[in-house]
Amino acid sequence: METSFTFMDLINKVSGWIWGPPLLVLIVGTGIFLTIRLGFLQITTLPYALKLAFSKHQDKKSEGDISHYQALMTALAATVGTGNIVGVATAVVLGGPGAVFWMWLSALFGMATKYAEAILAVKYRVEDENGEMSGGPMYYLERGLGQKWLGVLFALFGAIAAFGIGNMVQSNSISDVVEATFHIPTWITGAVLTIFTALVILGGIKSIGRVTAFFVPIMAIFYLVAGLIVMIMNISEVPAAIGLIFSDAFTGSAVAGGAIGAVIRWGVARGVFSNEAGLGSAPIAAAAAKTDYPARQALVSMTQVLIDTIVICSITGITLVMGGIYKDGLVGAELTSATFEQFIGSPGPLIVAIGLVFFAFSTILGWSYYGEKCFSYLFGKATVKYYRLAFVAAVFIGAVSTLDAVWGIADIMNGLMAFPNLIGLLGLSGVVVHETRKFRKVMQEEKMRQNS
Repeated sequence: METSFTFMDLINKVSGWIWGPPLLVLIVGTGIFLTIRLGFLQITTLPYALKLAFSKHQDKKSEGDISHYQALMTALAATVGTGNIVGVATAVVLGGPGAVFWMWLSALFGMATKYAEAILAVKYRVEDENGEMSGGPMYYLERGLGQKWLGVLFALFGAIAAFGIGNMVQSNSISDVVEATFHIPTWITGAVLTIFTALVILGGIKSIGRVTAFFVPIMAIFYLVAGLIVMIMNISEVPAAIGLIFSDAFTGSAVAGGAIGAVIRWGVARGVFSNEAGLGSAPIAAAAAKTDYPARQALVSMTQVLIDTIVICSITGITLVMGGIYKDGLVGAELTSATFEQFIGSPGPLIVAIGLVFFAFSTILGWSYYGEKCFSYLFGKATVKYYRLAFVAAVFIGAVSTLDAVWGIADIMNGLMAFPNLIGLLGLSGVVVHETRKFRKVMQEEKMRQNS
């Protein structure tokens, strides 16, 4: 019997190959390498980094377009998305409860990667003709590593990925969940989304920064509080769920055949999908921050991984393991909704639906900036207005379309972004270490002044 090989089969095969063990090993390996070179900086400086990120006294005098906090919220807007609800559910279904542990571990090392990305983004950023900052992997690959062709490749992959993973896939997720929960036609949701997206992104990074600074904390706290209520109401089940996450991480007993490799692979893959450490997207936002030292903004950027994966994803992951229905054939948002409903009744699916809408919309805002900076690098600042218009139009198309191929292609482009970026991080790791040592002296001087 002959089997036909379709275009989607090809897309899935290529995506599976790109996101296979070699890339995941390279991403985690880079994080481990940087962690060792930086002396476990993500642990030793975390209290200081959190203080910097959420201080009322933000740097307003240094070069840059937006504050430390706004840069962090823009990056969080892009990463706190469907991955926190759908991605975690996928990891638990395909990898078992232990996959949550590997998400945590990859996030720990990913914090060092995110720090390195941001430090290089600020160090090698440039000011464009409008007085705005432009930075990210394309600039540190060209100006730091001296390999412009790698910068061009990254920008090409990033500009395309923004339309998929950062736009159409998100608007499609929103229109689907709104139709299923509130019975509103997809074209109405698409039209409303398109208008709101246009109102925010046509104003550029300062507009995006203001909106995300207000919007992201509210949506994150809403989902966190809802998840914590579920855990508190069922507190007796939490220790067993956490225990299962740790025990299954090294046995794979919950996966068919006890495949420990599946536990690790899906935990790491969905962790990276959630926080994007190593992909090179977030440093584009970090480059816009007002900061006197590259390392100061890098410490702020590092906290993004903690908030995204170790805090928000954990709410989903622990709740799913507590529910125990991940073997019943449900997937993605449907599984998360059913689990919340199991614990708190009819408000459960509503909470997940609202969370998904806000998470996905914020991703559209964050990725619009990433995409336009990549496009601007390739074709010049004058072309940005056309990119923004096309990006806004794509929101509506995504909301009313079937997107299997778009999701697959975007996944491929997302993965391809990582290769040039990781080459840059490894090649410029000495610069990262040098900038870190320089800032450690500044930190010591600041501490001495405070104590005197």
